[in-house]
Amino acid sequence: MSAALNVCTYVLLLFGVASTTELEKVFEWKQMAYADLPDLSKGNDPILFSRALGVTENETFQAYNNIPMGATHHKKRLFITIPRRRPGVPATLNVIDLEKVAPGDRSPPLRAYPTYPINELQPQYAPDLRRLVSVYRTKVDACERLWFVDTGMLEYPDNRLQLQRPQLWIIDLKLDQLVRRFTIPESIVPEGVGMASLTVDVEPSDCEQAYAYIPDLVANAIHVYGMRENDMWSFSHPSFVHDRAQAAFNVAGQQFEWDDGVFSIALGQNDTEAGSKLVYYHPMVSTTEFGTFANVLQNRLIARSGNYGGLFETLGVRGPNTQSTMHHYDPRTGVLFYAEVNRNSIGCWNTRQIFDAGNHAVVHLDNRELIYPTDLTSDSDGTLWVMTNNLPIWIYSRLNESDFNFRLWRQDPAVAILGTKCDNAP
Repeated sequence: MSAALNVCTYVLLLFGVASTTELEKVFEWKQMAYADLPDLSKGNDPILFSRALGVTENETFQAYNNIPMGATHHKKRLFITIPRRRPGVPATLNVIDLEKVAPGDRSPPLRAYPTYPINELQPQYAPDLRRLVSVYRTKVDACERLWFVDTGMLEYPDNRLQLQRPQLWIIDLKLDQLVRRFTIPESIVPEGVGMASLTVDVEPSDCEQAYAYIPDLVANAIHVYGMRENDMWSFSHPSFVHDRAQAAFNVAGQQFEWDDGVFSIALGQNDTEAGSKLVYYHPMVSTTEFGTFANVLQNRLIARSGNYGGLFETLGVRGPNTQSTMHHYDPRTGVLFYAEVNRNSIGCWNTRQIFDAGNHAVVHLDNRELIYPTDLTSDSDGTLWVMTNNLPIWIYSRLNESDFNFRLWRQDPAVAILGTKCDNAP
């Protein structure tokens, strides 16, 4: 039995999920909980508890303020991120060991990764580059390393604070050991808040020749880190900026306008003529997809020349209400999957077809449970994983703490596209 089938069988047996062409719900939470935290109900003083964690008094655990933003699966471990957008987050980077989840437990608690101390804030919010402040999303590369950006910023309402320089972290998951921390210089970006995702480009035959492509939704830039060079450079282009005509959102009864720029980067197929991988990208506030090539992004001389306008091109428009957070290219099917927040869906486009709204389809739409797909990733078996978190309600209204608010989904890409326009394309 293949590794992919083993993982699928494991999840089906553990959770009793029936196979469908839509996404399979794996976990759901009303509120996030943590394992191994002191039990305050047994008389522990919350202030003493906060001091024991090495933080200030307003950083006691507040369940409601913990909203999951990213989810990455690797070899029966799930890495869940909770950025510090409000006080009371014990750990911004967390893990769930699937092999230790009790049968029937659909809301397992989180454990800090790699440890609670590394996730703890210093007293009086003192900077400490050995600790994590706020992480949005993670990626596992072909060399089994976990990559992520710590923004270094607290985004508390009316009290935004850049505690320390943003950093790129790389952790070896085979050993659970730090490989590298790269402090992002101020010459690249003054604040880290816009770096909410990243994509890693590396071949397992040469793990040192790795590149991280980091979209910056605030600076409207794509930052590139070269591991061998241990250096970072940036690109700016009009296609990285949000589309004002697509700024209006209506999600779960919440109407709002956002201005998020370039948000997600997906690595596509090799282009023989260009001698490089295609790179797909889009602003979140946009329904247009754009493209360039990996060998463009990897060239810091081109980046620093500023003369690269023609190297970033418009591919086309996906269609109405297709504003997307994350997207991912599946090499087995040749399909690009989109997390579409304005219509509570996961969309798709088969790259063998012309990029046209009529060639896009929906693999899963749910106006009750698929509210705000915040992350869409793929594991080493090719399985898609999607996190939904009701973010607009959390920001602009109030979540019902008696209902399930956060959900994690999964599906094999080939199964997901069955019966859609993305299946069996010429």
